[in-house]
Amino acid sequence: MKKNVHPDYHPVVFEDANTGSQFLTRSTRTSERTVSWADGNTYPLLVVDVTSESHPFWTGKTRVMDTEGRVEKFNRRYGRTGVR
Repeated sequence: MKKNVHPDYHPVVFEDANTGSQFLTRSTRTSERTVSWADGNTYPLLVVDVTSESHPFWTGKTRVMDTEGRVEKFNRRYGRTGVR
């Protein structure tokens, strides 16, 4: 690889703001906050809003937002005009 072309790719810890769960991975992002990991090393800590630990799709807690179909909802709101 060419020097000074690619960003620094290093290990970081991501923390889910909702659940507090953490995982170690690699990223180009960095942070002033650090955390001591189980291996004894200190890594930059990045706090994110959603991970697979708290996302409704991955946790199985998805909510149905629209229980009636969109066409029926449109027809109820605007009615049928009889024009085709």
